[in-house]
Amino acid sequence: MAAAGRVSRSAISFAGRVYLDAVLRAGGEPVTLSPRELRHDDAVELLDRFHGLVLMGGPDVDPHLYGQQRQPHVYGVNPEQDHFEMALVRAALAAKMPTLAVCRGIQLVNVALGGSLIQHIGETSVQHAPTKFPAGQDFVLHDVVIVKGSKLATAMGTTKARVASFHHQGLDEIAKGLKVTASSADGLVEGLEHTGSGQWLLGVQWHPEDTACTDPAQQSLYDELVKRSSRRV
Repeated sequence: MAAAGRVSRSAISFAGRVYLDAVLRAGGEPVTLSPRELRHDDAVELLDRFHGLVLMGGPDVDPHLYGQQRQPHVYGVNPEQDHFEMALVRAALAAKMPTLAVCRGIQLVNVALGGSLIQHIGETSVQHAPTKFPAGQDFVLHDVVIVKGSKLATAMGTTKARVASFHHQGLDEIAKGLKVTASSADGLVEGLEHTGSGQWLLGVQWHPEDTACTDPAQQSLYDELVKRSSRRV
């Protein structure tokens, strides 16, 4: 008999079905990469096989990477994954590869480029995660305001959106080369983009793939990623 909650005899690398479906609907072919130790040159060589990058949600980024001691609410830290994904971020920027960073992804990008995080946002006027997960809701919905003229607003075709949210951390100091493009009513940063010439790196704190099957504005983020990626073929 397997232990409760155990799904494999060894570690697993996976992508949630909602991510895969969003990429497939956009006309892309999703491939999952397994975390490993990567030097910058290795990361550049690895990404050269692909045309776009999605950084998914997941566990908390190691606070030591942004110069802080770990607080009690931090969970699931995986240093191998952190360093692997940071190497991919830097390689993607070097190659000007279209990149969409989701939830943990936006946090990882900010840390990789020198920014920091709020380790636990606590109670705010906007609910950012279900209170009884895994029972009940998979996410909560709230509104965000998107900066007019930003790459995010252009991709989504709107400056206001109802978004699916599941996170307990947030962005604090914003890294050089990034600018804020969306926020929620409590002032939490909800969107970023890279300001470099020719760069299309968008980060969102919410999960567009969770509602993309019924909300065209959310699906449009994956559509735009795949469209831009196809130009690199």
